Amino acid sequence: MVHWPAHLRDAIEAALGTSIKQLTPVGGGDINHAARLDTAGDSFFVKWHLNPPPGMFAAEADGLRRIAATQTVRVPHVVAQGQTWLLLEWLPIGRRTAEAARRLGETLAALHHYTATHYGLDRDNYIGLTPQPNHPERDWIAFWREHRLRHQMCLADAKGRLPPQRRRALERLLGRLDEWLPRTPPASLLHGDLWGGNWVALEDGTPALIDPAIYYGDRETDLAFTHLFGGFPSAFHDAYTAAWPLPPDADGRRDVYNLYHLLNHLNLFGEGYGAQVDRLLARYVGW
Repeated sequence: MVHWPAHLRDAIEAALGTSIKQLTPVGGGDINHAARLDTAGDSFFVKWHLNPPPGMFAAEADGLRRIAATQTVRVPHVVAQGQTWLLLEWLPIGRRTAEAARRLGETLAALHHYTATHYGLDRDNYIGLTPQPNHPERDWIAFWREHRLRHQMCLADAKGRLPPQRRRALERLLGRLDEWLPRTPPASLLHGDLWGGNWVALEDGTPALIDPAIYYGDRETDLAFTHLFGGFPSAFHDAYTAAWPLPPDADGRRDVYNLYHLLNHLNLFGEGYGAQVDRLLARYVGW
């Protein structure tokens, strides 16, 4: 049984032009409520939050539409949205196979071939519940330093999760980013939040991506995150590198890119991620 506000039902029925027959809970997320929504003639996926950050669902819908427009990797079609909800097509989920992973690697590489002249985006968005600033920059190192790592540092400081030694190590890393990062890599269209829970395989074997946090940046950031928490088999990595090989020094900066996500998890979920942040910093700049 799903309990949701009457005004939410009214808004979605108005958007669909028909009545809702059934609502079935769907698990898997820790930020929003989610359910399968059935009308007399169709099924949809709906997610909602009773008090979301301003524009969160609009930003997600925008990201899905931009990825869909590339006609590369499959994403759910946006049906309608409101301030507190997002209605998407219902994707029939199947089993994740090596072949689905291989196809995901190929289509992700195709997505990354869509590029821009600047890093960032013409709007800000969110990664999870965290605001993600996307102020356009022509210098990739400046973008990563100011709008990714320093942004998360400021959030951590405000939450009391930046003890002096961690702060000093982060500042050293920010001052030395040019030792690891390229200054002008291709500004690829990125999914932006590519952990294992954000890809699925449909019943026909087609891979699909969900929950994007898009911007234009170094494609290695997407690939780096696929290594952090697992969920991407060797078939995925082999297919991606066959379609678009990575630079030979990519492994050396992988964790500089993953630091963004570890800091975000530190800010979202607490000090349980602090040790991972500290170990990474010790590896790059000492402790």
